[in-house]
Amino acid sequence: MKNCLIALLSVLAFTNCKKPKSPNKNVITSDITNFWVAYDKITSTQDSALQYQYLDSLYFKKGTIGLEGIRQARNYTPQDYINAINNYPRFWESIRENTLQASDISAELQGGIEKFKQIYPDLKPAKIYFTIGAFRTGGTTIDSLVLIGSEISMTDSSTITSEFPENLSHLQSHFATNPNKHLVFLNVHEYVHTQQNPRVFNILSLTLYEGVAEFVASKALGVSSPNPQIAFGKKHAERIREVYETEMFYNNNLYKWLDGNAPNEFGMRDLGYYVGYQICENYYQQADDKASAIKTMIELDYTNEAAVEDFVAKSNYFSAPLAVLYQKFDEKRPTVIAIKQFENNSKSVSPDTKEITIEFSRALTGHHTGVDFGDLGQDAFPKGTLEGRRWSDDNLSWTIPVALEPNKKYQILISNNFRTEESIPLKPYLIEFKTSKE
Repeated sequence: MKNCLIALLSVLAFTNCKKPKSPNKNVITSDITNFWVAYDKITSTQDSALQYQYLDSLYFKKGTIGLEGIRQARNYTPQDYINAINNYPRFWESIRENTLQASDISAELQGGIEKFKQIYPDLKPAKIYFTIGAFRTGGTTIDSLVLIGSEISMTDSSTITSEFPENLSHLQSHFATNPNKHLVFLNVHEYVHTQQNPRVFNILSLTLYEGVAEFVASKALGVSSPNPQIAFGKKHAERIREVYETEMFYNNNLYKWLDGNAPNEFGMRDLGYYVGYQICENYYQQADDKASAIKTMIELDYTNEAAVEDFVAKSNYFSAPLAVLYQKFDEKRPTVIAIKQFENNSKSVSPDTKEITIEFSRALTGHHTGVDFGDLGQDAFPKGTLEGRRWSDDNLSWTIPVALEPNKKYQILISNNFRTEESIPLKPYLIEFKTSKE
């Protein structure tokens, strides 16, 4: 009896020593709980007015600033949510259990952030919000908020995608990588973004911005990136670099490299993550002071072209300096070679001119166009230009109708949205002329 009492007291003592898990105040998951409450009500009725009412009252109005942030960042509308809920019921049921486990991983996330702080002691605090969106991001940031799109990031290889249309087909291969097993990596990647300076929207800067987050997350956690772009990139490194060098100066190529499904020769989206990662890895390897290298890449000022060029140059990633690569790119660009009806900068164009035909140095796509105002603004832009625009059969010229007034100065900016079939952009060209008095 005495031995039994001692054993019982030992068990009680052990039990009392086990502290319950305290919730991590920096990881907020209430939006997921609220979503499923709203989901159950929405799917219980076919009344569309009621569905929108439930979405608003049970999800949006009870939402955190994280939910508000991700809706803002990805332009999610109520219709996006209702369409997604109604169209993909098997998908939603297949991820429900996974998403409801978000609160269970807060300790792991905090451990990842502590590892990040070890290699970057200047770490500023941020909060992590697990939300549910409508398939436009698995993770993003606004200021000091990490915003997780759990409908993408908490999936796994068993997630059902058979209901998805073509524009969501890329998610199937992503889900096959078991994203829910890599949530710590994703969150550290996004946490890095909360420490970085604002992006500049050109392909190279955006590539570096994502590459820094991917590389720093990998170094902080001591693991390889789980994203397939990195391993794929290393296997095809030379060709990826060659293609990137020819496409990085034209922003309309962005979705070939980041955040899009534009086709490329590799059959792998988001390879800009690899390019940025490799530049960072090269920079880190050549640096004598590794801690300083991490600090430099996180605090890189994307508005400072000299700093960006210096960072890239030290990585020795490209085959030539950026200025040389840009010159090669610029030399290949098509140009405007003539205006059929008059010489550019003419001071005596007839106000009876009814159309303007722009002639190009080489054939363009025949459908990408772009005109804008010049420095003189909208008042100097001809009227009547919208109806009747046309390409020549050989795509070597493009004609716009105009309605001109006597004795007036006009400007038309022909933009670089004109391009060749190889996506080489036209050099912008300002058409400027003045009409005669009669």
